[in-house]
Amino acid sequence: MAIRDDIEARMRQARKDRDEPTLNVIGMVKNKVLMELKSGSGVAENDELWRNVLSAYVKQLRKSIPEFEKAGERGAAGLADVRFELAFCEQFLPRKLDAEATLALVRRIVADNGLAESGVKGTGKVMGLLMKDHKDELDSELTKTAVSKVLGGG
Repeated sequence: MAIRDDIEARMRQARKDRDEPTLNVIGMVKNKVLMELKSGSGVAENDELWRNVLSAYVKQLRKSIPEFEKAGERGAAGLADVRFELAFCEQFLPRKLDAEATLALVRRIVADNGLAESGVKGTGKVMGLLMKDHKDELDSELTKTAVSKVLGGG
């Protein structure tokens, strides 16, 4: 089932269930897709567009979490909303590797390609090879940490 069709079905069910949080997140995502379609960039409405929009929104939500955590009790409701929206959106995105699997992949790429050069140049080479074939599988922060650990010997 296409992402759009799945989201439309979930929206109909949320209306029946009077599920406001789900309706809110669906409305936000649909609005972002519509904005992208109307931007004049010439994108077509397909699963790739939906994934890109969802991915960008997930990234935005993740960046907001520390601010809500700093607010303590005052930010608790907002933090709960953000976590709900994250969980909803992540259902439609490819699963990312965890820290251990990311580290193993980085070690394999470094060993297979004979890369041991540290510093910016070595990091760039490894990141390029990783992104070439594994972009959708990797979390950027975990990848940076793993590359630094492998090249830096840490």
